[in-house]
Amino acid sequence: MSEIVIISGSPNAASRSESVLGYIGGLLEDRHFTVSHLSVRDIPAEVLFSADFSHPSVKDAANRIRDAKGIVIGSPVYKASYSGVLKAFIDLLPQDVLEATPVLPLMTGGSPGHLLALDYALKPLLSTLKGHALKGIYLTDDVIDKQLDIPVLDGDCLGRLEKQTAYFAELVRKQYSQTHA
Repeated sequence: MSEIVIISGSPNAASRSESVLGYIGGLLEDRHFTVSHLSVRDIPAEVLFSADFSHPSVKDAANRIRDAKGIVIGSPVYKASYSGVLKAFIDLLPQDVLEATPVLPLMTGGSPGHLLALDYALKPLLSTLKGHALKGIYLTDDVIDKQLDIPVLDGDCLGRLEKQTAYFAELVRKQYSQTHA
């Protein structure tokens, strides 16, 4: 139906966050969405470090995000916040790149003590880009097995993830149909 861009803020391609984001992408594809993945690792380090707004990889990423009907964004928790490389990437994006776009945030962390990183770090960052951030999902590392097709081990956590993903999908579908009616 419409394009969903999944953004990974993990510097590690084999991270728990990456695994859960892949699973969410599969759930969205099952709901007939076209899903593409964008990682902070897709932007050259020197571009991020030098804040090269005009680099083709940054312009391409910004266009993909701006054209998306919905965004799923995930990051591991580092020092009670999202990854620094995700922040460096977001700093290169236009201020209104997420305007009125539904955004499903995901964070993974080592303990329940970092649960508030979702509400006090990632979601405020998304709102500065004018995104419509949903409640979001926080998962602790102990409920994720990145080697499995369904990486979330805990039934309650998996249920919350699937419920949030379904709600996100319906919101994207509803918003899309209202603008194309």
